Amino acid sequence: MATSLPTPIEFRLPKGWQAVSPDAAGAPGAAFVAIHPATNRPGFTTNITIDGEHRSDAASLAEIADESINRLHQAARTVSLSQRTEFGSADAPGLTQLLRVTTLVARESTELIQCQVYLSMSDVDRPQERAVIRLSLTATEDNFKAVIGDFQEFVASVRPESPGSHSDQ
Repeated sequence: MATSLPTPIEFRLPKGWQAVSPDAAGAPGAAFVAIHPATNRPGFTTNITIDGEHRSDAASLAEIADESINRLHQAARTVSLSQRTEFGSADAPGLTQLLRVTTLVARESTELIQCQVYLSMSDVDRPQERAVIRLSLTATEDNFKAVIGDFQEFVASVRPESPGSHSDQ
């Protein structure tokens, strides 16, 4: 069953992307999933997912990103970290990592690239709590360059939901 985010956000999906049910997309732990139908191939379609969690521990975003890699190792044949970059400020930190993943898709070994962006937002009412949002783009190697610009546009549009607004979910 699809999950909810620890804090409401708003965003804009780039042209050519279509929101789908996380359950129907096979991503029941996600709060939001969008696919890029033009990149469909048997068993896989390029996708963007959003998930997140409340954290009250002192784990750094790099440690949280490592947890994500460990979870991927359980589902994929191989996972390797290609690049990791921290950005933002102490009040609003972020981290981007690029992963190469080998997994079975339609019974074939398939190379995927996953770009993950982690955003940390402090809870105004409870400073010891924070919401960590993960935005992920997963694409085949041959489609990645064609959609990374869309993903960057999508990430740039993400912000905390303002009162009275609704995201393009």
